[in-house]
Amino acid sequence: MVLTVQDVTKSYSGADGDVPVLRGVSLSLDRGETLALTGESGSGKSTLLHLIGGLDTVDAGSIFIGGREITTLRDTDRAALRRSDVGVIFQQFNLIPSLTVQANIAFQARLAGTFDADHTARLSQALGLTDHSSKYPEALSGGQQQRVAIARTLAARPKLVLADEPTGNLDESTAADVLDQMLALVRETGAALLMVTHSQTVARRMGRHVHLSQGHVV
Repeated sequence: MVLTVQDVTKSYSGADGDVPVLRGVSLSLDRGETLALTGESGSGKSTLLHLIGGLDTVDAGSIFIGGREITTLRDTDRAALRRSDVGVIFQQFNLIPSLTVQANIAFQARLAGTFDADHTARLSQALGLTDHSSKYPEALSGGQQQRVAIARTLAARPKLVLADEPTGNLDESTAADVLDQMLALVRETGAALLMVTHSQTVARRMGRHVHLSQGHVV
């Protein structure tokens, strides 16, 4: 399994004490699989994604990526894991304004030591970014910036791709186009994909679907 989540719980401190967000969540994802994670606001979707990505720590339970338990790792080791095995696509794009499209796409792969010029060029071409390679993010549309964020993540060849509402800021037509390209590229690279989404249309495009409600998988 690329990803195994076992009985994970997470709470945050509130004015009236601890507020439970996740209550014993378990799921798994294998190489080449795609999984939609849905749920109402506050159900714990983004929290779970952040825990899997090593951006936060669990209260209890275990998370394994490629057979390695990440819940016992130090911050620096979790950061190293994100560089090598886990790619995260945020809704806000998080591109580096001072870098060109080409440099943004290569950035993560260079950090991970997995940069492959041919692979990066193929990603750029597949996502329609070749003609924009020398531009800076401010010169791109929202859809183009999202394509750059997707290409940057896949350029590092992660085993697991985590996507938090990656098409949420896009119009319907652009969102459908970006999703088509993203799923095709994930299939090509053999990565596992876990996508948080509010869209049932997007969820239906994924191989599997998990719904969170009040911190539980239902």
